[in-house]
Amino acid sequence: MDQTRHSSPAPHLIGYARVSTEDQRLDLQLAALAAAGVAEADVWSDKASGVRSDRPGLAGALKACRRGDVLVVWRLDRLARSTAELLKIADQLQARGVVLRSLTESIDTGGAVGRLVFTVISAMAEFERNLISERTKAGMAAARAKGHRGGRPAKLTDRQLGMAERLLADPVTTGQQVADQFGVHRGTLYRALADYRRRRELKS
Repeated sequence: MDQTRHSSPAPHLIGYARVSTEDQRLDLQLAALAAAGVAEADVWSDKASGVRSDRPGLAGALKACRRGDVLVVWRLDRLARSTAELLKIADQLQARGVVLRSLTESIDTGGAVGRLVFTVISAMAEFERNLISERTKAGMAAARAKGHRGGRPAKLTDRQLGMAERLLADPVTTGQQVADQFGVHRGTLYRALADYRRRRELKS
């Protein structure tokens, strides 16, 4: 009996690649995607920092995916700017019947191992958010115990801004909640975060 008649067709592969600045090259990622079987016409790309929300290449890649397709990336950090965003994208793809495949990490959500990895990542992200929140609250309580009233500090440190950014990556956490934890006005927090991201983008 000819078994080829009953074999399932190969899934359609959609590729996505990103570099942080215009002077960086996509060659390494594009070569890896091609070696993985992604056709050149099915590769979307961006030259933009991961902190930017306007990534038309990513939007195009996600829109191009259909049920049964596989979205292929060279590495997971090319796809998302935070663990929370990565999990959000992965959940959206799963709901649409699209598999996410990372070549470097050898993760494929079409299999049990790949789904387990994302379950662990989700649990660790939740643990990190809770840990940051508890440390922030403990620090503020210790400062109040020493007589510090809080109020608006002259400047938030980069460490505090990094913590604030991770907290804000959780879609259920509001800017006002994070601002309250650091004892600043919401506008002050957003201005400081914008400056922090600009400085980080210049270094990337």
